[in-house]
Amino acid sequence: MSKKIAIGGDHAGFYHKEKLVASLKEAGYEVKDFGPFSADSADYPDFVHPACESIESGESDFGVLVCGSGQGVTITANKHQGIRAALCWDTDLAEVTRQHNNSNVICIAARWTAFELADAIVKKFLSSDFEGGRHQRRVDKISC
Repeated sequence: MSKKIAIGGDHAGFYHKEKLVASLKEAGYEVKDFGPFSADSADYPDFVHPACESIESGESDFGVLVCGSGQGVTITANKHQGIRAALCWDTDLAEVTRQHNNSNVICIAARWTAFELADAIVKKFLSSDFEGGRHQRRVDKISC
């Protein structure tokens, strides 16, 4: 079974998002694009909230969010109780946030991350597994 990916962001992340959609589909993932659908100025919460709701409902397994700094999408995603979003700028962080935090959303800063690196970060995140054990106890304490 392929993993189902929810993807979204804002205008600053639009071009990275478009290329990530194509790359993920080529790699065999099912991708639901929540927008934006152009590089025109857009408000990231309008796309982040539906993507996160898709994950919380089980429609999607993981999320990929891309905006200029990565901060806005990360902050917005983490307002959802069922989301553990991590802003990552290298593949090691992407791997460890899955292994230790069971993160289900990865966030990318399009203005500071070349597409090739962003693609590698996302793929490392999606191919890494949660280790459980002592980390599960900690993850269980995250939600308010």
